[in-house]
Amino acid sequence: MHGEYKVPGGKLVVVDLEVVEGALHHVRVAGDFFLEPDSALDDINNSLNGLPRETDAEQMARAVRDALPHDAQLLGFSPEAVATTVRRALAKATSWREYNWQIIHGEPQPPAVQLALDEVLTNAVGDGSRQPTLRIWEWASPAIIIGSFQSLRNEVDREQAEAHGVTVVRRISGGGAMFVEPESAITYSLYVPGDLVHGLSFADSYAFLDEWVLEALRSLGIDAAYKPLNDITSPDGKIGGAAQKRLGSGAVLHHVTMSYDMDADTMVKVLRIGREKLSDKGTASAQKRVDPLRSQTGLSRQEIIARMIETFTTLYGGTESRITPDEYDEAARLAAEKFSTEAWLNRVP
Repeated sequence: MHGEYKVPGGKLVVVDLEVVEGALHHVRVAGDFFLEPDSALDDINNSLNGLPRETDAEQMARAVRDALPHDAQLLGFSPEAVATTVRRALAKATSWREYNWQIIHGEPQPPAVQLALDEVLTNAVGDGSRQPTLRIWEWASPAIIIGSFQSLRNEVDREQAEAHGVTVVRRISGGGAMFVEPESAITYSLYVPGDLVHGLSFADSYAFLDEWVLEALRSLGIDAAYKPLNDITSPDGKIGGAAQKRLGSGAVLHHVTMSYDMDADTMVKVLRIGREKLSDKGTASAQKRVDPLRSQTGLSRQEIIARMIETFTTLYGGTESRITPDEYDEAARLAAEKFSTEAWLNRVP
């Protein structure tokens, strides 16, 4: 069995092993990490040999840690990373390069259609009618997107939203509310087979699926990092947030919105939580822009998107693709019957 795990912000860990009569045997840990002393690698391998295959990641990490000499130095990885890689090997998890990734950067769509496309394309990957896909969104109009479990009345001032021409929609994933405007945000979705994140905890899968975008941002001079559970941040503040949904088809939806250049004045009028956050920060006026990507790179939104796509395809490969007519038809139906309805929007009043 073979498993791989790229430590977020760190190195690649690879494990090959066999299972004999329900126990781990011939465990071989490798990777591009740094380890001192050299003999500690044998200590790691030996600590895992003989463990029952049902051993959880926490127990495996403890076994590795207990076996290491007191002066061991692990750079770019950790006992927890080794344990995660073993669990991925046992689960027969796949790696990014095993897939023919499709890259979509489509036309602007209304908010309800965007959310419907997420559900349609995730299910298409799950049933095998579509290859795993990265999709970059373009927004047709301003929107507030609230999480699946958020209270509508607590999050949104609907009177202000209507006055400012902002559509309010509810997505299928959890997490917090987002305010977006065309050309002010960069939103993308990954539609991936469940096998890609096998052996990862729900929390670890967030950083794992966004490691590529952190690399893209760092190549642009941003000191980007992942702040658990789901924030992409830098020393100058939060850049964006992620959310996930695992569908019954077996596929995983992972989507992210990052702020390029946002109108904070409008944001705090339409989002109730925005007012509280500014108040907590002691901000007297909202007459400003929230512009982490624009100010930290000095680049246009399209230049940043181009670097993101370049980084993804360099790391994992990718073929330019498009949404099919059937997928658009299904998304239009779902937008009308679900995502545009008051019943769905008010599922948590």
